[in-house]
Amino acid sequence: MSGVDIRQATIEDSALIHKFVVELAIYEKAEHEVLATVADIENALFGANTTTKAVICTFNNEPIGFAVYFFNFSTWLGKHGLYLEDLYVSPEHRGVGAGKALLKHLASIAVSKECGRFEWSVLDWNEPAIQFYESIGAKPQNEWVGYRLAGKALEEFASR
Repeated sequence: MSGVDIRQATIEDSALIHKFVVELAIYEKAEHEVLATVADIENALFGANTTTKAVICTFNNEPIGFAVYFFNFSTWLGKHGLYLEDLYVSPEHRGVGAGKALLKHLASIAVSKECGRFEWSVLDWNEPAIQFYESIGAKPQNEWVGYRLAGKALEEFASR
């Protein structure tokens, strides 16, 4: 993985992270769903009350991808877990080992923080990602169905 480096993101990376978020949304056929602005990224990732972190992946000193993560908690394990919210590598740089390097970096963080789990979600149609994740030993979790309250439904439920 010569030439691939990972560093903690800084507030100066907010526009870059936003650009990668939009590219990821385009890949996932959901560009219209990106509501976040660069200012939102600055506040959410680098504001005083943040619990979320980001890393930037570079190849030969050029930014080519990112990952955003946060810590959750398992009551059954009695330990924190690391949850990967997003991982993205620019298409022209796939195959240089950046995705694997990002996952290894986050796995190392999880181990160093004594996390019991390192988890993420993948779209069911993203076969290249699924094959990659399974090749590194990750296993799909089929017993849980994700639910989401968002937007108007969230606001209405909260106000009842």
